[in-house]
Amino acid sequence: MEYPSFEFLMFAHLYTVVPCFFIGTILLLISKGTSLHKILGRIYMPLMLITAFITLFIPAQVGPQLIFHFGWIHSFSFLTLYTVPTAYLAIKKGNIKSHRRKMILLYFGAIIIAGGFTLAPGRYLHNLFFG
Repeated sequence: MEYPSFEFLMFAHLYTVVPCFFIGTILLLISKGTSLHKILGRIYMPLMLITAFITLFIPAQVGPQLIFHFGWIHSFSFLTLYTVPTAYLAIKKGNIKSHRRKMILLYFGAIIIAGGFTLAPGRYLHNLFFG
């Protein structure tokens, strides 16, 4: 069985995470509970799950590989795979406070902080944009 190339995985990740950045930003700024919020949330959550799943196949290239090919940045992938379903269940149960807290954690942890790390020297995106 042949595995997808590193470049394919990176671009698949970018194609799913870049829209998440913009949709997540909009979701943070607009009124909550509106039909627009719900529609964008139904796009955002699956995209976040897909992008997190894709990253599980991308080997860590900066820093130590802890278990198999996972590095520290993969902790954000696991955070996402846990947070999205629990945030969905929270809103389905009417627990708005928990849903809000999880979605803010997800956006800032998995998109802003992890995204910032991907631009560090030695990483693929740093080389792509600045190299």
